[in-house]
Amino acid sequence: MFKMTTSPKKAPDTPEVVRIEFKAGVPVKISNLTDGETIKTDPLDIFLYCNAIAGKHGVGRIDIVENRFVGIKSRGIYETPGGTLLREGHLDLEGVCVDREVKRICETLSLEFSRLCYNGFWFAPEMDLIRHSINYSQRDVEGYVDIELYKGNVIVVGRHSDRSLYNADLASMDIEGGGEAFDYNPADSQGFIRINSVRLKTYAALRNACGNL
Repeated sequence: MFKMTTSPKKAPDTPEVVRIEFKAGVPVKISNLTDGETIKTDPLDIFLYCNAIAGKHGVGRIDIVENRFVGIKSRGIYETPGGTLLREGHLDLEGVCVDREVKRICETLSLEFSRLCYNGFWFAPEMDLIRHSINYSQRDVEGYVDIELYKGNVIVVGRHSDRSLYNADLASMDIEGGGEAFDYNPADSQGFIRINSVRLKTYAALRNACGNL
């Protein structure tokens, strides 16, 4: 049944690590860090190589029951080794390059994008809106992700970006001020928690007054 992927049970016992480089959210290069030789930069070559190496390690199989546009449920068995590899790398890099709220909105748009594409509305105006919004969100998704492939698993083992929003000093609960260019004190979280708890306390009081109904 499967044409592109090896069964994870029969996949190589030795993992391989690849590095995928992105610019504006688009993969621009893939390197095999294990063999130290294979490098692809052409868009089609990148995708074909992702299919080949991920499929070799049993990545990308899925067996689901889905809903067709007409309302009928159907069973679908797919294999998308290259897409799975690229998606995992892209999502990981987004995690360090994209603002929290932008990321949250993108996750919602991703579901709507998938629905419209699946139902055949690629050229609909709402799809144009989503695609332009996604392109805007990818401006700072630049860097690379190192991924280990092993028996059906896609394991991120490293990432780097010059446009990362991650700041170790700012994230630390031990460094006052958050480092250079920041005015942040972990103790400020006490007031933040108290403010946010007002709504919860009000709701709890109402529930208690109503006998928890």
